[in-house]
Amino acid sequence: MSSSSNQQSFQFDLRPDSPAVAYVTPSGSAASWVSENRDVLRAGVTQHGAVLVQGLGLKDSAEVAAAFRELGSKLVKDREAFAARTQVSEGVYSSTPWPPGQPMCMHNEMSYVHEPAGLMMFACLKAPASGGATAVSDAFDVLASLPAQLVERFEQEGWMLTRNYNEEIGSSYAEAFGTESRDEIEAYCKANSIDFEWQSDGGLRTKQRRPAVVKHPGTGQRCWFNQIAFHNEWTLDPEVREYLVEVYGSDGLPFNTSFGNGGAIGEDVVQAINETYEGCTKREAWQSGDLMLVDNIRMAHSREAYSGEREVLVAMAEPVRFSN
Repeated sequence: MSSSSNQQSFQFDLRPDSPAVAYVTPSGSAASWVSENRDVLRAGVTQHGAVLVQGLGLKDSAEVAAAFRELGSKLVKDREAFAARTQVSEGVYSSTPWPPGQPMCMHNEMSYVHEPAGLMMFACLKAPASGGATAVSDAFDVLASLPAQLVERFEQEGWMLTRNYNEEIGSSYAEAFGTESRDEIEAYCKANSIDFEWQSDGGLRTKQRRPAVVKHPGTGQRCWFNQIAFHNEWTLDPEVREYLVEVYGSDGLPFNTSFGNGGAIGEDVVQAINETYEGCTKREAWQSGDLMLVDNIRMAHSREAYSGEREVLVAMAEPVRFSN
């Protein structure tokens, strides 16, 4: 696949261990180049699931926001966030705060909301000294590689996300729901099939059951689409998990996942999921100025541990409501 822009053509470099990569040298602004090549880039996402554009030279948040708006028809507001992002401009955010030395495991963004983003857009303004790749993993391949019995159970039951909001760790309920009004939060929960319970200490506990496998809106293929492992206690660093259990108790963890019927998910299940993700992972190191587009339904993504300063901006676009 190739396209001409500013008298230059590019092709996607396809390697088994990397997302599709386009190496470009635009003569004008990055946003103009993106506008001229939008259709080819979006076609690349449809075909490959994720594309990384290197050599684009994105310089600042304003240029990134302009590029994002050329590529995504409808930017999605961050909802029910687990860690408060900084909003750079309308629909454009800093990447999720997470300790640099701890990897953020594979997940599909906002898979716990009724209308998750169909497209993720990332832009790297400052590449870290080492590590820090936004890796991707194909949901088709993950689903085919997971133990069939496990997939069958999750397809039948779905998965349950339990959250305990407090003022000490992660997002407060005001940050997650964008309001301090209990009435508004309750109305949101009722409209989005979220069970809620106000705690005696003023905190909030929520539970929401979601499908673990969905049909891709474009192809109809079944996708492993969830955050079962990402938000499970067994994915936490062991010392962090031990501390949180000691402080909050096993039922009071800031977040945890279970089978859809409430049954506990064992460490062995989380390990199997994460190992399957790793076996299907594609990664490419960030370079400053890069742009990355990811089909959020087809591809899970992660953030690898890194050293040095790292600045990546993100936008979510084109919400999807599943029929299954």
